[in-house]
Amino acid sequence: MASSRPKKLPFDPIDEAARQWGLRWGAVEQMHAVTSLMRVQQILLGQLDEILRPHGLTFARYEALVLLTFSRAGALPLGKMGERLQVHPTSVTNIIDRLARSGLVERKPNPEDGRGVLAEITAQGRDVVEKATADLMAAQFGLDALDSDQHRALFETLRTLRLAAGDFTEAAVTDTAHSDAASTESAD
Repeated sequence: MASSRPKKLPFDPIDEAARQWGLRWGAVEQMHAVTSLMRVQQILLGQLDEILRPHGLTFARYEALVLLTFSRAGALPLGKMGERLQVHPTSVTNIIDRLARSGLVERKPNPEDGRGVLAEITAQGRDVVEKATADLMAAQFGLDALDSDQHRALFETLRTLRLAAGDFTEAAVTDTAHSDAASTESAD
């Protein structure tokens, strides 16, 4: 079976783009960083989708199943799923339709909203999440080239960008730090 990984280039395309960019516009450091970030996102998404393919999933469908797994009742309104996953309502509908056709979720009427729909994870969906998660963890989510300190540093750098973009509030960072400290103390 042939790998779906692209052929390695004999040069760094991001460095070449930055060189060309610098000849025309300046702001090379920012362009260099954002282009690298976007390329890594594409590479990781391709790797994760490849890992999830044997489970009949894409990373987007996997995220939806995990979100349902984490919910108290195993079910959420589609609108809430879109907010949490930060995807357009049409995309959520498409994701849930595909998961329902695979028997991993069921669409149910929302008892709190007569027109709304809930997506509820099935027992088969929970089983697939467990197996897919084991495979992703074995592959270290595609981040095996980094060590634990680099994972933390990357997370902190990206969290700074997410906070600045309004992804969440500063209070959420403080709340997380307090709950992490409390769980560390209780584990000791």
